[in-house]
Amino acid sequence: MLYGIFKAVFNLLYGLLFRLEVRGLENIPKEGSVILCSNHISLLDPPAVGIRVPRKVHYMAKAELFKIPVFGPLIRAWGAFPVKRGVGKDAIRSALNLLGEGKVMGIFPEGTRNSDGAAAKKGAAMIAYRSGAAIIPVAVVGHYKLFRKMRVFYGKPVDISAIINESSPDKLDLITDAIMSRIYEMIEKNK
Repeated sequence: MLYGIFKAVFNLLYGLLFRLEVRGLENIPKEGSVILCSNHISLLDPPAVGIRVPRKVHYMAKAELFKIPVFGPLIRAWGAFPVKRGVGKDAIRSALNLLGEGKVMGIFPEGTRNSDGAAAKKGAAMIAYRSGAAIIPVAVVGHYKLFRKMRVFYGKPVDISAIINESSPDKLDLITDAIMSRIYEMIEKNK
């Protein structure tokens, strides 16, 4: 219930303050495990990526955030779960369990806020590879300036079946490249 309240409040705030516009929600499967892989330009991205998605979106968040009074319980209610720096085995296990239950997870493959196109980490690729979840590329386009339009685009699922069937030892690099290429294509197309 708390998630629904947060979602409604953030939806209203983002709609008013950032004129949030989303496109491509039809590309998100209505059931089964899904990973929303997005670029990450601001601390404001997680709500922007998740508030219009019909299903609850879960995120990894720095463990330190859960120690902040009031804020920790709020982000947990929002669907976040704690990870220690470096995304360890516990975080991977939590993500795989969540996806094994057929839920939706939001991941920022770059691992941190990034506006210059620096290399993405392999964590999202490994989780996608091991879980078999549908991978939806997400592009956050714009700048969070008051009353300026922010746009979020959800692309068609990234097909990694050809990569999985390869005998290459660099599968995670190839999957990461495939995901990030789609995200950057969507950003360029929608600037």
